Amino acid sequence: MFLHQPFGFIRFSGLISLVFIAVWIVWLGSLANAETSEEIDAREGKEFAARLASGRPERSFTNQAVLRVRDASGRKEPVPLQIITRIESESEWSVSYQVTGGSRTETLRIRHRGSEIPIYEAGTRDTAFAGSDFSGRDLALEFYHWPVQRMIRRPKPEMRKGRPCRILESVTSDPTSPYVRVRSWIDLEHLQPLIAEAYDARGNLVKEFSVGSVRKVEGNWELKDLEMVGEKSGSQTKLEFLFTSP
Repeated sequence: MFLHQPFGFIRFSGLISLVFIAVWIVWLGSLANAETSEEIDAREGKEFAARLASGRPERSFTNQAVLRVRDASGRKEPVPLQIITRIESESEWSVSYQVTGGSRTETLRIRHRGSEIPIYEAGTRDTAFAGSDFSGRDLALEFYHWPVQRMIRRPKPEMRKGRPCRILESVTSDPTSPYVRVRSWIDLEHLQPLIAEAYDARGNLVKEFSVGSVRKVEGNWELKDLEMVGEKSGSQTKLEFLFTSP
């Protein structure tokens, strides 16, 4: 039967097949775009960043820690560190980073006042602290205070380190900043940054920050370590928290 069908029908059937394939390709493409499509919400981003920036600790405490710095040649240098967090008032707190041993003597003290720009009372915002990949503005998470904050919406929550996250993009036009855009993945449940990528004005990745593992101490979850990678320098710094005391 099929061999005796008119050629016109065969051509028409081929056309239907081609149209069907084209529709199928477009549909598959739309699915792929749906997975990666983004919506930007500046208002929600601003409110969310202000919430992160003004998150005052619940109490004063002291961390004994160590900076493990690995330079581009692979040489490692441990730097003993004490981190003192003090509640100053209902809306103010300070954090002091003090090198406590070795050949270095260095202090970085940052005062936080809610969502206002942090104040550097000792040390500087841009100098590499204790020879590490962390600067003052990194440790202060200053990018959450930048004027432009955009919440990036996607069809599904982004997964980072096995946790569902929201994406926040922070942007500045400050010419003194070594990076002008930071994209952060914020843990949906704990509202803490898990990963942050910092880019310069040309779109090059400058630094990448990520939290490490956590531990449970007296019923509370505490961060064990975090890491900063300098993409341009080829160096890497891990900040390990040894123990916490009141």
